[in-house]
Amino acid sequence: MKCYECAKNGKDTDTVGICSVCGRGVCKEHMVREDAPVWEGEYSIKLKCGMGVECNYEDVQHWEKIFCIYCHKALKENY
Repeated sequence: MKCYECAKNGKDTDTVGICSVCGRGVCKEHMVREDAPVWEGEYSIKLKCGMGVECNYEDVQHWEKIFCIYCHKALKENY
């Protein structure tokens, strides 16, 4: 798989990851890797939060994720 951003600019660069938000392939130059909040359910059927159930900060876990530069910018603007 080739980097989406590099391909737009006429480069042929292999990906090192996939954006967790949009699914674009990204190379090292166009990738951001950092912790992101994940709202975790107690069970796959019965969730502690989400879909109309109020979430508390203690329900949040942080996992390291990969983002393209555009999704990372959009997420940072909303934190």
